[in-house]
Amino acid sequence: MESEEAAATVQATRPRRVSRTPVTATVLKKRGRKPKSNDESHSPFSQQQSQKATVDDKYSQWKTLLPILYDSFVNHTLVWPSLSCRWGPQLEQAASKTQRLYLSEQTNGSVPNTLVIANCEAVNRQLNEEAHSPFVKKYKTIIHPGEVNRIRELPQNSKIVATHTDSPDVLIWETETQPDRYAVLGAPHSRPDLLLTGHQDNAEFALAMCPTEPYVLSGGKDKSVLLWSIQDHITMAGTDSKSPGSSFKQTGEGSNKTGCPSVGPRGVYHGHEDTVEDVAFCPSSAQEFCSVGDDSCLMLWDARTGTSPAMKVEKAHDADLHCVDWNPHDNNLILTGSADNTVRVFDRRNLTSNGVGSPIYKFEGHKAAVLCVQWSPDKSSVFGSSAEDGLLNIWDYDTVGKKSERAPKTPAGLFFQHAGHRDKVVDFHWSLMDPWTIVSVSDNCESSGGGGTLQIWRMSDLIYRPEDEVLTELENFKSHVFTCTSKP
Repeated sequence: MESEEAAATVQATRPRRVSRTPVTATVLKKRGRKPKSNDESHSPFSQQQSQKATVDDKYSQWKTLLPILYDSFVNHTLVWPSLSCRWGPQLEQAASKTQRLYLSEQTNGSVPNTLVIANCEAVNRQLNEEAHSPFVKKYKTIIHPGEVNRIRELPQNSKIVATHTDSPDVLIWETETQPDRYAVLGAPHSRPDLLLTGHQDNAEFALAMCPTEPYVLSGGKDKSVLLWSIQDHITMAGTDSKSPGSSFKQTGEGSNKTGCPSVGPRGVYHGHEDTVEDVAFCPSSAQEFCSVGDDSCLMLWDARTGTSPAMKVEKAHDADLHCVDWNPHDNNLILTGSADNTVRVFDRRNLTSNGVGSPIYKFEGHKAAVLCVQWSPDKSSVFGSSAEDGLLNIWDYDTVGKKSERAPKTPAGLFFQHAGHRDKVVDFHWSLMDPWTIVSVSDNCESSGGGGTLQIWRMSDLIYRPEDEVLTELENFKSHVFTCTSKP
């Protein structure tokens, strides 16, 4: 039976954000932005007010359409912002359809930073706008050594996750065997099950897990990409050298000052001239991967041919590249997002033209830097992008070039826009268990001074189903639809 603490919501188990004086205040990280001077980083007051009004207006308009646009929607307020969110395994013995959810808490130092494992109940045909959703319940807290900038789950065993913090190491956690901790000031950090070492400078965001092998990929400020295999530290059940219930060896080999085992990289790959911001594996090969960075380059690598890039795409965007994803349905298509506010799709068979990046599609619908991109697991031509403008856009490149009489001013390829967040959407993740369901998180430090928002949602199936099929179904509700759309 879970403890009373484990049954509480994520919100209920955390103290309110503590106001701090300017001298001691911790400035929370701005994902994907290089440091700026005070003159550059602060917009004029009138401009800030105008931007806030635009966000508020868009949010108000979105809220009135909530019952029409969504099959399900869950809102959950976070005391501390989470810079990452990922779906975990589905719980087979749960009374209702429940899935693990991985979040983080980026605090101001009054309490420790944490990695949070929550249970999320499936929500069908329900719209829950409460500040603290009853469908999201905290299960376990891991006290993390430093901020949790990025979380990635191991596809072969999603109970194992990797995290990035402000250090050169990648931390590996077996979430089911880690003890549940109570995060109070001065509490010792939880001990990772494995450390991946080798970076020469902090590696904060670029992190990926291989879909075919237990490989981990990382990039950092040392301008390099590192590849590890954790296979040697994953053993069969019953091995004497591991703790009960654990998949990791607990021997003294490769240990460090923290007492947990560590492993060095299989390969160190050089080619970037600035910080590596994101990495991704080829879905069909553990030896092929790609990376993007602040040098505006997209690079493809093949571990079988050496440590230099197999292909280097210069000027893939007009600014820093923040994110990349490789299409799981088509190994030729690679998705990138940038500080130039655009999303681009590259075909690896034809990456450049006249020495610079030549995308096959360019999507312009964001008004601020793009922070995260991900292909949909449900349809090969669909992907999502989130940005500092507070929007999470869903695109379909199959619709590019097909004019829509109903929305002629809509950016090419855009077919859904989630405007439920009121600040920058720092991460999102499609669910593999529940088709067309997305979890997304926003960092609300600029709009409300702190905290964050977690939302779990699925757009109406009338939006993504074949048009002919939808129109046939709507014939039964034609008069009702006309009545609703005619209202101001």
